[in-house]
Amino acid sequence: MRKTWLYAVAAVVSAGAGAVFLTERPLTVTVVPTEADVDLRIYGLGTVEARVLARVGFEVGGALLSLSADAGDRVSQGQDLAALHQAEQEARVARARAAMAANTANQTKAEAAVVRALAILAQREAANRRQVELTLQGNAPAQRAEEAQRDEDVARAEVAVAEAELAVIRAQGQDAVAALQLEQTLLDHHRLTAPFDALVVTRLAEAGAVVSAGDPIFTLIDPATIWIQAYIDEERAGQLALGQPGIIRLRSQPAGEYRGTIARIGLESDRVNEERRVWLTCADCPTQMFLGEQAEVRILTGTRDSALMVPEIAISGFDGHRGTVWIVQDGRLARTQLTFGARDDRGRVELAGGLPDGAQIVAAPVGDDRHLQRPCRRCSGRGEGPRRRCLGGRSGHAGSLCRGVKHPRRYPRRRGAHARRS
Repeated sequence: MRKTWLYAVAAVVSAGAGAVFLTERPLTVTVVPTEADVDLRIYGLGTVEARVLARVGFEVGGALLSLSADAGDRVSQGQDLAALHQAEQEARVARARAAMAANTANQTKAEAAVVRALAILAQREAANRRQVELTLQGNAPAQRAEEAQRDEDVARAEVAVAEAELAVIRAQGQDAVAALQLEQTLLDHHRLTAPFDALVVTRLAEAGAVVSAGDPIFTLIDPATIWIQAYIDEERAGQLALGQPGIIRLRSQPAGEYRGTIARIGLESDRVNEERRVWLTCADCPTQMFLGEQAEVRILTGTRDSALMVPEIAISGFDGHRGTVWIVQDGRLARTQLTFGARDDRGRVELAGGLPDGAQIVAAPVGDDRHLQRPCRRCSGRGEGPRRRCLGGRSGHAGSLCRGVKHPRRYPRRRGAHARRS
């Protein structure tokens, strides 16, 4: 009996010693130091694009006769790029010119008819006046005076008819001029010219091909408008502002760093990827840039004379503003909730407040807290609440808060039904 008690006491003492060792043993941890002259940068991934890009083609359809430019060529505004077969349209232009010439002749004839009608009217007016005078003197019967007045009225009507015919012919002349202008414009559309000083990026058709109106023949860009289109995570995009400087690195030249400036911030975010688009102009980029090339940007959103930059991996339950960290205070580890501010491109968050006096923040998870760094499998795709980390093991949750929702403990299935572990 005495041995049993001794064994029991020894077991209790061993368990207590083990518990004390596990909970009170010294640990070596790394703490977050205070840094001076901290640059707060945001990382983004994007591509080289051109602000002014045009896919140009003919406004009419037809067979390509010739092309005068190729990919890589620089062209000036108004320079010929391509031409369509235009014999048929040239015939239409010739017919419109003939119609205009015929109208000019008809107009000359109508003007002469008006002059003739006016002359006849003047003659009839003079004859009518003489007959009136003779009738008043009694030297001519009244019937002749009436006939003279009738002839004058007829001549006046003929003048009106001639003038109306002249007006109709003049209107037809305007229509003929417009028709000629239309046919000439359509003929001009058989030539494709550069709309601005441009660089030819691609040539999409060859001579002999039949193209429809609007089919792109060349892709042109203004090389002076090349910039970088980058995608920024919405969680960090709130720090962006026009005019902020950035560092650009091209995939084809990983050793080179180029200076850029935010020129535009997109008003619409990507609803699927939860990213915001920004465009950066480049001041010292290479002369030859390649559209679509991948580029990395690091945008400077601010600087701090001194700051505590806490690695995000050390923060649990982080909702973008508040989170829980391990701290060292009076030589002991403790957990506390802190407030955080701006983020940088190195996965760190600026401490905004809440740190007790004399305490230091642990820069990495402690012990079992390593599970806090693995995203929650069950609700990583949900949209409710802020994104958080869960305390679950590899097989599921441990009843912790994840995205602000309390999840029940999950147990493995046994024989088609839920069964509690013994």
